[in-house]
Amino acid sequence: MPGLVVESVTKQFPTRGEPLVVLRETSLRLTAGQNVAILGPSGSGKSTLLHLLGTLDRPTSGTVELDGQDPFQLDEPQLARFRNRHIGFVFQDHHLLPQLSALENVLVPTVADGRPDAGELQRAKDLLDRVGLGERMDHRPAELSGGERQRVGVARALVRQPKLLLADEPTGNLDRHSAASVGRLLVELQQQENAMLVVVTHSPELANLLDQRYELVDGVLQAQD
Repeated sequence: MPGLVVESVTKQFPTRGEPLVVLRETSLRLTAGQNVAILGPSGSGKSTLLHLLGTLDRPTSGTVELDGQDPFQLDEPQLARFRNRHIGFVFQDHHLLPQLSALENVLVPTVADGRPDAGELQRAKDLLDRVGLGERMDHRPAELSGGERQRVGVARALVRQPKLLLADEPTGNLDRHSAASVGRLLVELQQQENAMLVVVTHSPELANLLDQRYELVDGVLQAQD
């Protein structure tokens, strides 16, 4: 299966002098059910790489393909639909909407196509059950703990059954116990869903839960033992 194929991706940003090269000839391959952690110091290009994988930014050169499709060949409306359908995001700060319940927050990605249908509503409820919040569906974010809010964020990322799940420091704002719990949950659900998972993290504990580990050093992605 094609999965995720990143081939010789370079990303640079213009400056008044020489261009700032953030990623250099980066390549990565994943198939369904695989997961990787990407480590590296602040400013090493981790978030830039995640933005490229999530089609939120375009590479300067090289290609990114998901199941044989180059999303950067699409126009902007098509690209937005592609991203919404095939890619799920888990953020360091959960980005839940405070006025919505946990269930309504999980359903947010589905409203791009109009009102959620019965199948989408049931899937959102099932996901909240699976993340341990079946009894808290009607609670708003302010009524949930940090770990619970992040669990809602994980359920939201999975509601459309994405092929690729991207997590940017998903445990970075949590205490040690909550971080361990959310990290295990994230990997467990990714495996159950047979999705691909890329996690950017500073946490060795989280990285050790994943099958493969890479480090970004001076814009170059290097596999760790």
